[in-house]
Amino acid sequence: MAVKIRLRRMGSRNAAFYRVIVQDGRYAPTSRFIETLGWYDPKQEGNNFSLNLDRVEYWVSNGAQPSDTVKSLIKKAKALPVEQAVTGAVTEEEVSAEAVEAESAEASADEEVEAKADEPAAEEAASAEEAAADKEKA
Repeated sequence: MAVKIRLRRMGSRNAAFYRVIVQDGRYAPTSRFIETLGWYDPKQEGNNFSLNLDRVEYWVSNGAQPSDTVKSLIKKAKALPVEQAVTGAVTEEEVSAEAVEAESAEASADEEVEAKADEPAAEEAASAEEAAADKEKA
């Protein structure tokens, strides 16, 4: 069974919105489906979609193939703050903990860059001292 994550058109003429569904790839998008993962409203401004990223990751890990549009929605959902893109997937405490970890990772990366920048200067100073010592011996 080739499972797909795709959009299912809903609504009336000139007022379409879409549900993100998991479905057997052999069926038409308007026929039966396995699970609803969220919605997408292209006419709405601002927050125009919602996805349950936990379930999306579950289905993708089990071999479901998202359509191109659903892939772009998943990328947008991962780029947005969690409360805007996901319904009930992560708590605020987990988000703040991730932010603290990211800040500490950035700080350590900055320290490594500074240390690497200081190494050539230290090597030049050491070579200059050696050259001065060689001149004194001569």
